[in-house]
Amino acid sequence: MRLVVVGCAGSFPSAESAASAYLVQAEDAHGRTWTVLLDLGSGALGPLQALADPTALDLIGISHLHSDHVADLVVLNVLRRYRPEGPCPPVRLLGPEGTVERLAQMAGKDPATEVSGQFMFEPWQPGAPVRVGPLTIEPVAVDHPLPSFGVRVTGPSDADPARSVTLAYTGDTDECPGLATLADGVDLLLAEAAYIEGRDDALRGVHLTGRRAGAAAAAGKAGRLVLTHLVAWNDPQVTLAEAEGEYDGPIDLARPGAVYTI
Repeated sequence: MRLVVVGCAGSFPSAESAASAYLVQAEDAHGRTWTVLLDLGSGALGPLQALADPTALDLIGISHLHSDHVADLVVLNVLRRYRPEGPCPPVRLLGPEGTVERLAQMAGKDPATEVSGQFMFEPWQPGAPVRVGPLTIEPVAVDHPLPSFGVRVTGPSDADPARSVTLAYTGDTDECPGLATLADGVDLLLAEAAYIEGRDDALRGVHLTGRRAGAAAAAGKAGRLVLTHLVAWNDPQVTLAEAEGEYDGPIDLARPGAVYTI
């Protein structure tokens, strides 16, 4: 199983990165590659086209409906609907209730960007895993101002396909029981860390700091921590240092195009 970072900027695209978007890929026993897209925020469709075929996705999972996690689904719909060889078959789209309505709102209810033909929407059901090829995706409710979900994804190890491995993506969240569930025993924790200790202490129930992300990884005994949703006005080295104060395992700052094999 592989994690590919498409975009990792928090809240808005930065000069170096699109907003949140991630690919999870794995091969099945017949050698077919299965591709799951987690979020597609502002500006992410561009780099996605360099990393995967947007017309061959097997499933899309959306953590929540803020634009920096969902906006480019509107233009993905255009790419898939109007390609010269004809529309793509619809792809499964899992997200919070209201996802289709949110996309229609962002598209301005323009009939040319009607989303129902390209996306087969299903709401996340906590405690109800979703199977796609060799991957199992478990949604976990987390703490953010909008209804939000992180996900645990389990699939075959890249090094030993007979062995199962798990990665977790927090989406946007503060400390909460769901974060502990996501981090518990995972091989890789992809954790947002948009806030800074001492500066954003009064803003709870929205985002993690590097320290809180590191503490979650340590408590869950995660094998690796990747920090993402890095806001352009933050110094990423400060975020990294906060996490290193809590977690002594390997830590990476997410960067566009990075690939993590698990």
